[in-house]
Amino acid sequence: MTDELLQQTTALVRGPFELENTPPPATEAELLTLVAERIAELLEKQPEYLMSLLYRLDVPEKKIHPVMRPDAPEPANYGLARLVIERQKQRAETKRTVKPEPLEDMEGWEW
Repeated sequence: MTDELLQQTTALVRGPFELENTPPPATEAELLTLVAERIAELLEKQPEYLMSLLYRLDVPEKKIHPVMRPDAPEPANYGLARLVIERQKQRAETKRTVKPEPLEDMEGWEW
């Protein structure tokens, strides 16, 4: 992951997971650890909130179920953190590459 993509992805993750007061991660592995630790905390104390957060972050439910299984290859918090980071990287890349056309003929719509 490039430094710019890491910064953009980190920015998209920090707010929803309330990580604003943590030092910015220097690598994707550090970001993964940071998010995984927060997800572990949410799994233990606020699982409903975590599921709501995953829904709002547009993490596909069909990808969540396999990482939550007891026989998953890694702990659930790391699996979910990978899904969150993967989705936020996609969002950052889309924001970088897709520029919407400016709206025209909006006269009368000013507030």
